[in-house]
Amino acid sequence: MQANNQKVGFRNVVILSVVSFLNDLSSEMIMPILPLFLASLGGSGRIIGLVGGLRDSLSSILKVFCGYLSDKTGKRKVFVYWGYGVSTVFKILLALSKSWPLAVVFASLERLGKGLRTAARDAIIAESVAATRRGKGFGIHRGFDSFGAILGSAVAFLLLWFAGFQLSTIILIAGVIGLASLPPLRLVKEPEIHKQDIKLKIGLPLLPKPLRLYILVAGIFALGNFSYMFFVLRAQHLFTGEWSKAAPILLYVLFNVFYSALAVPLGSLSDKIGRQPIIIFGFTMFAVVSFGFAVFDSLVAYVVLFALYGVVLAAIDGAERAFVSDLAGANLKATALGAYHTVTGLAALPASIVAGVLWEGVSPQAPFIFGGTAALLAVAVFLAFRRSFTRIGPA
Repeated sequence: MQANNQKVGFRNVVILSVVSFLNDLSSEMIMPILPLFLASLGGSGRIIGLVGGLRDSLSSILKVFCGYLSDKTGKRKVFVYWGYGVSTVFKILLALSKSWPLAVVFASLERLGKGLRTAARDAIIAESVAATRRGKGFGIHRGFDSFGAILGSAVAFLLLWFAGFQLSTIILIAGVIGLASLPPLRLVKEPEIHKQDIKLKIGLPLLPKPLRLYILVAGIFALGNFSYMFFVLRAQHLFTGEWSKAAPILLYVLFNVFYSALAVPLGSLSDKIGRQPIIIFGFTMFAVVSFGFAVFDSLVAYVVLFALYGVVLAAIDGAERAFVSDLAGANLKATALGAYHTVTGLAALPASIVAGVLWEGVSPQAPFIFGGTAALLAVAVFLAFRRSFTRIGPA
């Protein structure tokens, strides 16, 4: 029976990974060209920063509530279905935008789907594998997700450079591809969980103190982890003509190659040596990368830094979600993951707005100095609370 449950659980991880691959193939055709698309419609650096923040923050408003409702009702799949469906609709509407205000609205609302699905999807993954393999499970999911990102950004480059498609046409094709992520969800087996007798409060008071402390740490880091779009814009000025669009996409592909290749190994490593060393490594490396973008300004430097940026997110993403699941205990995983995603997502709005203001008002280097400083502060606070975290094991 246990072996059968493990087989079903692993199948859930694989199916959700395939779904994420298809969705990210769609999404990542859009992401590297989104700042270029906004700029082509007249959007300034501040507008691009606003979109970057809104995309994460608006979705995050839903994450804690959808996580709570998922735990409360004992349902997971319905939130995942609606999440992927909503994203697909707004991708198509984004492609039809003819002005930057409409593009801001649709690009932001597209991420509401992420708010609907993320906590419930992550809870399915956490509940489908043993605690000792949770880092690997999230790593597999992130690996598929990132491979979709590699392929998506590569397809965007091919359509732009070789086929000569307009940016809006590429976005429309991406929206159509997003529809393919929906049918495989029928094969996911709903985990056997009980409805939770919890009252609707702000998510954090429901959670254990060590988890609340860690969410504080993650929130500090998120305040400096501004939108990837600034990394793309930082590199764009080195190129002219069509290369000003194509070269940043290729650097983004490089970022995703390292992200995808290292997601599973670093997730598995967090199972073996603990989540904390991997997270601290990721935060510290983000500071190094940010300061690197502030100090260096050459193609060789950007090649190295985009690769290291992929290493950073491979270290942080899976390990953080697994660590939150560990600290949450057995009964509130979706609520905990929703609270974590909400806090870090809401922090993304001021992070990207501040980055946009610094970019235009001070210099293109200033946002990266700000981001690196916030990352080092997060490391310091993490180390200060470390004893509280070491008393809690996987659950």
